[in-house]
Amino acid sequence: MSSPTLDAARRRYAEHLVRGIEGDTRRLRDAFATTAREDFVGAPPWPLLGHEAGRTLSGDARDLYADVLVGLDAERGINNGQPSLHARCLAACDPRPGDTALHIGAGTGYYSAILAQLVGAQGHVIAYEIEADLAARAAANLTRWPQAEVRAASGVAASLPPAHVIYVNAGATHPVAAWLDALRDGARLVFPLTPDDGSGCMLLVTRLGNRYAARSLMRVAFIGCIGARDAAAAAALRRAFAAGNIDAVRSLHRDDAPDASAWCAGPGWWLSTRPP
Repeated sequence: MSSPTLDAARRRYAEHLVRGIEGDTRRLRDAFATTAREDFVGAPPWPLLGHEAGRTLSGDARDLYADVLVGLDAERGINNGQPSLHARCLAACDPRPGDTALHIGAGTGYYSAILAQLVGAQGHVIAYEIEADLAARAAANLTRWPQAEVRAASGVAASLPPAHVIYVNAGATHPVAAWLDALRDGARLVFPLTPDDGSGCMLLVTRLGNRYAARSLMRVAFIGCIGARDAAAAAALRRAFAAGNIDAVRSLHRDDAPDASAWCAGPGWWLSTRPP
């Protein structure tokens, strides 16, 4: 249930999240301002994680409209995500009206709802969530957005539908071939590229015909993506991150031999500091 004070809290929250993001952020701001976060985080009290771990929000929904990390299932390490991080990532992958967006690791659907508003009534959001209980909650939470559907399945599959945007919310040790194959020309993929300690970067990949531009958006830590983890790739990533220079990455290559510009390489892929 909404109220004038709750609506005002949502508007302030949304304004805060888009502050400092370049470009026209009005649609992104409005999506955050009109989505009830309390509908996606379960019943109070709400435990906080990250920098505010140990603190609990008692039940006033207005308290959720701050840049805080809300726990959904502590035992499984599942949370609702840091809103400012997601705002920056969503701005980077730029979902547009009419787009098809795949959301992989949808949790209870909060950021799927944001995506649904960004692609609009003529767009389509397919939210993949491998944990059956979370997928059921997401499906119930997203009923007000008919352009969104939930699939209780892995988003790391042999075949995914063609998409303009793929937004991944679980850490992968490598760019998954199915994600790259599903990108339309000009489409954007954002995913956490993480070694086994979970701390890596958010990588933006843009398909340009048969080439791929790539760049790091920010350093992040994410729970692992089931089916997108490889021990050898994790070890290579750990060495690459330790050496630094992730901000120099400019392109992703597939199925050719790495050259001297390689930042990190694995079977069938490598990241380069050269433009695509």
